[in-house]
Amino acid sequence: MVIKMKIRTKKHRLMKLSKGDRIFQICNGLIMLILCIVIVYPLYYVVIASVTDPVIVNSGKPLLYPVKVYLKGYITTLNYMPLWTAYKNTILYTVAGTIVALIATVPAGYALSRKDLAGRRGLIFLFTFTMFFNGGIIPLYLTIRNLGIYNTIWAMVLPVAVSAYNLIVCRSFFSSGLPDELLEAAKMDGCSDFGFFFRIAIPLSKTIIAVMCLFYATAMWNQFFNALMYLQDDSKMPLQVVLRNLVLMNQANQMGSSGDAMVTKQKLAEQLKYCIVVVSAAPLLMAYPFLQKYFAKGVTIGAVKG
Repeated sequence: MVIKMKIRTKKHRLMKLSKGDRIFQICNGLIMLILCIVIVYPLYYVVIASVTDPVIVNSGKPLLYPVKVYLKGYITTLNYMPLWTAYKNTILYTVAGTIVALIATVPAGYALSRKDLAGRRGLIFLFTFTMFFNGGIIPLYLTIRNLGIYNTIWAMVLPVAVSAYNLIVCRSFFSSGLPDELLEAAKMDGCSDFGFFFRIAIPLSKTIIAVMCLFYATAMWNQFFNALMYLQDDSKMPLQVVLRNLVLMNQANQMGSSGDAMVTKQKLAEQLKYCIVVVSAAPLLMAYPFLQKYFAKGVTIGAVKG
């Protein structure tokens, strides 16, 4: 009975649509379909190209499915032992960096959202200023050296512990999501500032914490330049650096080769580019469909106030 009522309701709604509304919906659907194809096909192309013969890929023909399967790129990548050490390092840097970033960003965002914070506007200005101007690479490198954290995990974690953009998003969430009346009611019941933050603000801020976790984890996973700057040992390098070294190594191996050997090595070097993109992005791509709702919320957090 309930199903029949739902079907009738849907039919009733469709009958109410005018001809212009239906045309608009069809056009809107077609535009969205085209946009989805434009966005998804490059990702799909990389996956298909990673298992297709590089000769066919380099011909410039559009690929809809693997024409001639060629898996030597994946075999070379997965048999490269430093890859698994790099995966372990990247997971360690991502987990540690995300935890440190949350500890630094969430309390700072809450503090800056409090109107009774002394020097609040000046602090907000200083954080915003760093979005446009910074001290440069050399002063940051010298700071890392002088702190004694060069070639350690902290060289990967501390320089990116706080993002000014994420901090502003976090502050906007607390400003619009936690009404002043809630704080006043808590203080009337004898709750301290720390008690309000840990007992009330944090439990009500699971969305922003999830958003910050995703933003920072994605940034930490893709770190490349900081590893080249602040890490020295090959055993401590993250995934992105090791994969880049694998590509350069196979390109260098082409020198001095001749005939069929050079053709084979060139095909392998071409396919490795696609295989490495898939290997490095696969964990994030698999996790994103389950977490995309938090990304959508992160874009709109603090955007509407009322």
